[in-house]
This record gives sequence, C-alpha cells and structure tokens, in this order.
Amino acid sequence: MVTSSTTAHSAKPATAKAGATEGPSADAPRRVTVLGSTGSIGCNTIDLIDRNRDAYDVVALTANGNVDVLAEQALRLRPEVAVVADEDKYAALKERLAGSGIEAAAGCAAVTEAAARDADWVMSAIVGAAGLEPTLAAIRRGCVVGLANKETLVCAGALVMAEVEKYGATLLPVDSEHSAIFQVFDFEQAQRVSRIVLTASGGPFREWEREAMEAVTPAQAVAHPNWSMGAKISVDSATMMNKGLELIEAAHLFPVPEDRIEILVHPQSVIHSMVEYVDASMLAQLGTPDMRTPIAFALAWPARMAAPSPRLDLAAVAQLTFQAPDTERFPALRLARAALQSGGAVPTLLNAANEVAVARFLAGEIGFLDIARSVETVLERVGSMPLATLEDVAAADAEARRLAATVTPRARAAAE
Repeated sequence: MVTSSTTAHSAKPATAKAGATEGPSADAPRRVTVLGSTGSIGCNTIDLIDRNRDAYDVVALTANGNVDVLAEQALRLRPEVAVVADEDKYAALKERLAGSGIEAAAGCAAVTEAAARDADWVMSAIVGAAGLEPTLAAIRRGCVVGLANKETLVCAGALVMAEVEKYGATLLPVDSEHSAIFQVFDFEQAQRVSRIVLTASGGPFREWEREAMEAVTPAQAVAHPNWSMGAKISVDSATMMNKGLELIEAAHLFPVPEDRIEILVHPQSVIHSMVEYVDASMLAQLGTPDMRTPIAFALAWPARMAAPSPRLDLAAVAQLTFQAPDTERFPALRLARAALQSGGAVPTLLNAANEVAVARFLAGEIGFLDIARSVETVLERVGSMPLATLEDVAAADAEARRLAATVTPRARAAAE
C-alpha cells in the first residue's frame, strides 16, 4: 500500500478505507476485479481465488484476446462482466457466455469501464502501456489496486502517484521484487533507509558473451531459468530491461532517491529484494520463485492467506550467490537508469520503444541485441518531450512507437 504526494519521494502507507482492507472473510467476501485475467499473473490470481471461493466475489474479468480462457474463467467464477479488448473477438465471447447471465463486452473503453466498477480490490495485470488507463480508472475509485503492471508507473509515474494521493487509493506492488521491499520497508522511518537492493536472476544469458547473444532466438529468450512468465516479460528479463523498468517503478513506489536504489544479480531467485537501514541492518524477503506468493500477499492484505507455492528449503538450496550487473553486456540497465535520471517523458519513450522492439524480435524482424540498440536509437532521435498531462504521455508513447517500428539498428551494431 503506497501513496504519494506530487513528489515521488514522500510515499507513506495509505490509511485504508473501511471494508476495503479488512481482509477476505466468509462473512464479507472481498469484491475483486482481475484486469488481464488470462495472462500469467492473471491466471495465478484466478488460481488463488479458486482456492478461496468463499472469500471473494468476482466483479469483472478482462483479457486482450484469449476468449477461450476468459470464457472458461467467467463461467467458473461468475463475474458480472467479462471483457475482451480485441473487438473482433466480441461475437465469440458473447456466444460462449450465452445463457449464463454474464455480461459480455469488448474494446479498450469496455476494459476501462470494467476497471471502474464497484470492486474493493483490482488486480492490474494488463501487459504494457495498455494497462495505464484501466489502472487509473481503478485508482480513481479509491480502491485497493494490486499493481503487476510496472509500465503504468514507468510511463506516467508522477501523474499516477498524484492520482493515488488525490483519490485516496492504495497501491500494493505485486512484482516479486517490489512486494519484497514493501514487506520489509518501514514507511514510518523511511529516512532511516540507506538503500534498496533489487535482486535480478540475470536471465538465461547471464554468463553468455555478447557476441554469442547476437544469435539468440525468441525460443531461447522466453525460456527463463527460474520463473514462468509471459513472452514479453521473459524477453525483458533476458535483456535485463525488466530490471531497468523495475528500477524506475521502485523510484515512484518508495521514498528513496534514485542513487540509493541498486541492482544485484542473484541467480537463485531466493532473495527477492532487500532494504538496508542506517544501522547496517539489511532486511530481506525470501521465498521460492512462484508468483503466487506476492499475489497472495496483495490479494489478502492486510491479512495473509495460504498459498500453494513450494516451501523454501535453504538446506537444499545450499548456496546463495551474488554478482554486480554487467551494463556493457546488458545495456538496457544503463538506458533505464539514464531515463530515470532524465525524467520527463524519457521513461515513457523508453518503455514504448522497448515494447515495439520486443514485439519485432519475437516476430523475427530484428535480433536479440537489436532490442536495446533500437531503444537507444529512439531515445537519441526524440530527445525529451514535456510530460505534464496524460495527453503528453500518449503523445510521447505514440512518437516512440512510430520510430521504433521502422528503426534499423545496423549502424549502431557496426559501431560496437
């Protein structure tokens, strides 16, 4: 639960609304909406709800285009409405839900409307910048938002946090790293925090030479050694852009200056992140690499619920290792920190260019190392843009996508 004033570094725990944060119970089921219910985070959220059916009433489920999974979830959990963002899939969804009494809807506006429905708790798990408007709709209701869509804060962090403050909403970070920090961060003594350490697995190419990474295939890039994730986030993990985006997200979520947020490669993915205090104490949250753990923390907050995640056996793990990240082999980390330092629209440009570059890589249009090259080229060509309104966010996002769709990173590759 994090709120903020208009500056990113004054976040404090929110005072929760009565009924919205008492935790789920058989007497008062928590009304929940899942945005992006058919993706990896969404399906894990549904799994936890399925295991605690008496504790939750599902208000709305949304998906991008996977009608089959969305309809199956809806028929099982009986939400008020099921929404598919792809309008071409509306007829198929309506047919699947015929006679069920569940409302079917389609289109981006319908997804945002679903997010604004009367729910106590909303999971924001739509991938990419497309999650911004629905997440803001939930925030403007003043409800509890489980934030698994890091791009929302990367694209428009200051604007989003100002809305959190204005409407009295509660943000609960769901990324395993930010959930870990949240669980050990003393918001009442934030000034006593020396630094935050975001841990990173390093992805599947942690020990590869840069030359070898030129030939990486999409199939190799999506095969994460520890976590089961969707294609886009798996590629982001392989380039380490995911950790760069998490760096930007952490700067908005926690009242710690950018230069005191560090990244540390931890291949075992057991320590999910750490907070160091002025007395040299370092607090860490540990667990097996299973997203149901941080999701369960957010879903049941401020209580805790049972989760089926494998239990951590430190004797079996035996050894935990760490190493500094290599920004030469993984330039996405350098680009993300520079974007955070520059501020304004630069993080928005970074995110949009990366989304397009990852999509082009998965489609076989560019190489693996061309992802970061494309992003850097876009940032250089655009420079900076104003970012005072959501319209500014949309303009910066569109410009970066336009350039990223056509940029050819060969000249930069030759220069390397």
